[in-house]
Parts: sequence; C-alpha cells; structure tokens
Amino acid sequence: MGPRPLAAAILTGGRAARFGGIRKAQLRIGGRTIIERQLESLSAVADPIYAVSSADGSAENGLDLVRDRLPGSGALGGIYTAIAASPHDRVLVVGCDMPFLDQRLIAFMNTIDADLIIPRGARGYEPLCAIYSRACAASIRARIERGRLEASVLPDGVRVVEIGEQALAAYDPHGLLFVNVNTPHDYERANTLLERSNASRDRIMDELGP
Repeated sequence: MGPRPLAAAILTGGRAARFGGIRKAQLRIGGRTIIERQLESLSAVADPIYAVSSADGSAENGLDLVRDRLPGSGALGGIYTAIAASPHDRVLVVGCDMPFLDQRLIAFMNTIDADLIIPRGARGYEPLCAIYSRACAASIRARIERGRLEASVLPDGVRVVEIGEQALAAYDPHGLLFVNVNTPHDYERANTLLERSNASRDRIMDELGP
C-alpha cells in the first residue's frame, strides 16, 4: 500500500537535569542541533509535526506544544498523548534525543498496513521510533491506568508489524539510527559515531573515484 497521512510527535520529556537544564533537542551534533536534524527528516514525510511535553515552557523551534494528558506516566503517557492529539489516524512518535532519524525508513514504515509499525533491533523494540494508529490508544491508556508504564511492551489487540534487523540495516549501515542522547557521555559518543560514519563514507567515495 502507499503512504497514508502521517503526523509526527516529538516527545520532549521533562527538565533535562542530566544536562544542567539544557534542552537536549538544542544540543549540537555535527554542527546542527538535534531538533534541526529531526525536523529535516520528519518534514519530508509527516505533517503536522508537534511536541509533547510534561514540562512547563515553550516547544522547540516554533513547534506546537501539546501538554501531556496523563502526567507522571513517562514515555508511555507521551505516546498516548501523541496518539490522542494527532489529526490523522497515524502518528510517528520519536524521542527528542535521537539525532539520526532516517526519512527513508519512516517513509517505508508508513506504507505498511498495520496499527503499530515498530522497529526491533539488537536492543529490542524501539517504541520511540514507531508509527501508532488510533487503535492503539485504548490499550495503552488501560495499561497506564493499571500502572504498567513499560513503553516497550506492545499494546494488546492491535495489528503489529515489526521491522527487523535485516530490514533496518538497509537504512542504517553504521548503526546510528537508534542512538539517543540521555547523558553527557551519550552526547560525546553520538558526535564520535557521526565522525566515524562520515570518515567511512568519505573513504568509500575515494575508493570509487571520480
């Protein structure tokens, strides 16, 4: 099937205490902020794009801000809010600390007919780089009300398609896609990985020649 209308929600979380209050989305990776990198990828495949947050303040880079409808529910509450706020049946939910989103993968995922399209890599499910339909909302809310807040546990009673490691490798040859920046150590690592990826790409281009 072809692509459907798709919204995108960036979960911005709370106060970023590990970075001394600096918003993670404004950290620079390879000369550009994480949010700039994300918007470049997301704007090619999704409309509208909005932020979901449990913290006070304004959204990043002029995005509309949606307040968490179930505060204190962690990432799963943010996913629920993203689904509930979407003007479309489907919404891509991503974390604000993922600098290496790939619009080609997102576009591919959006061609799949399912209620939840979720990558499953070496670490397991990636619930903060997944497409959810409205059909997921009731199951997610019921789990939150029971106090089961694990975002990586799939909702019940919905059609799920997993994107496995082999398929992911075609979009992520350097293993960058699901890198997130939760701590200063992660931030340093993300910049190092990008430098290595760029060096590898340049080496391949040199070998291919003009």
